[in-house]
Formats: sequence, C-alpha cells, structure tokens
Amino acid sequence: MDLETHYATGPAEDSRLARTPHGRLEYLRTQELLRRFLPGPARILDAGGGTGVHAAWLAADGHAVHLVDVVPDHVAQAAALPGVTAETGDARALTAPDASFDAVLLLGPLYHLVDPADRARALAEAGRVLRPGGLLAAAGISRYLSLLETAAAGTLTAEREAPVRAVIETGAYDGHVGFVPTHWHTAAELRTEVAAAGFREVSVYGVEGPAWPALDAAGLEVFPERVENALRAARIAEQDPRLIDTSAHLLAVARRP
Repeated sequence: MDLETHYATGPAEDSRLARTPHGRLEYLRTQELLRRFLPGPARILDAGGGTGVHAAWLAADGHAVHLVDVVPDHVAQAAALPGVTAETGDARALTAPDASFDAVLLLGPLYHLVDPADRARALAEAGRVLRPGGLLAAAGISRYLSLLETAAAGTLTAEREAPVRAVIETGAYDGHVGFVPTHWHTAAELRTEVAAAGFREVSVYGVEGPAWPALDAAGLEVFPERVENALRAARIAEQDPRLIDTSAHLLAVARRP
C-alpha cells in the first residue's frame, strides 16, 4: 500500500497523537525537545509534516513554518492553519532554495524511506536547504517498539515472536502491529546516518522514555495524573545508552556545518 492510500483509508492522521497515551506523550516530548533547540523566531521547513500537527504550535510560537508532504489531503489541511504555508512534495527532492531555512524537521520521512539511499537523499536535501549552522531535527521509530508494545499489552504471541525479533535485528518492519512497512532505527544507527550526511554536533534523544508502555496499559482515563511521572522518566533516560532505545521514537538533533 502506498502512503497516500494508507493515509486516505486509515485512521485520521491529524488525531494520531491524541488517540493513545503514548501518542500524547510523544507530542508533549517532541514539543519539549524542539523548543529546547529551536532558535526563535525561525524559518522552519517541516518536511513530511502531515496535516500540520506540529506546524500549528510552531506557528503559534512565532515561527514561520512551511510544510511539505506527499499526501495532497494533508497539505490542504496544513495550508489552512494560521501562519503555515504548505505544498505537495517529497523530502528527497525539495523545491526550496539553498540555505533558505533556519531549521528543517524530518519527523516522518526517515522511517517511511526504507531504502538507505533514499534516507541519505532526504538528509542531503535537508542539509542543502539549511543555512550554515542551521538545525536539523530528524525522527526515527525505535526497533524495540513492537517488543515493548506487545509485551505490555499481552499480545506477544508465538506467531509474533519471529517478526518482533526480525525488526530488532534488521530494522525492517513488516506491519505486524499495524502501520505500513517502514524502517526502524536504533539510536546508534540514526546517529550514524545523520553524521554520514555531513551534519555536526549530532545528538540523539529518546522521545517517550521507558514509561510509555505502562501509560498505554493504564489507559487514557488516568493519563492526566500519570503523564508528569512519564515525562520525568523520559528526561532522565533521554540519552542513557542503556535505555534510549526503549523510547517508541528517537529524535536526532544536529547542525549543518
């Protein structure tokens, strides 16, 4: 299934980060990490930005946000947001001029691009359109996501054991817990790919931290009373080499030389 078909027929993308406790935690921590590093006000390119879930709050923070996405319906929704411009496009072949943005977000493309050469092209394009010293924020999905999710939910069946092991070993995710086939990273792999694209000062952060499976198991109704504990755990473990891959998502932050 191609991306446009998946996003047209699957659950609404603009509510993805609100449907589950770990999605809400991902949203809060992504905000927290981006605000930590973004200059302000900045010219931001949100490549693969979907319906503008992050572009909306970034624009409200005073940034000038331009969103690019391969799904026309996403682009139409994003273009209606205050302070956001949007166009249909591909992170591997951006239309923006060289050195035209202060920051580039790749919060979806790197896991959708299963070929390493395509991920390298997307990172090279991000570097091209960034000004010297500009900020890259690139997300990956952790290879351990389905292991932790299924184990916590009690759905790690004998039939699922082989694909769970396979994605941990190879990064090739086959869709066994939903979603389309994608590439899942380790923190070390994500760091290596970003550095190989010529970026400097590369750091990788765990987004949700180790408590997200427990939040999901507890349910949305208790999320408000438990989220601060989960956020605290995420901050403690965000760069711990023994725990970083327990996050469902990883965020690489780097600079164009």
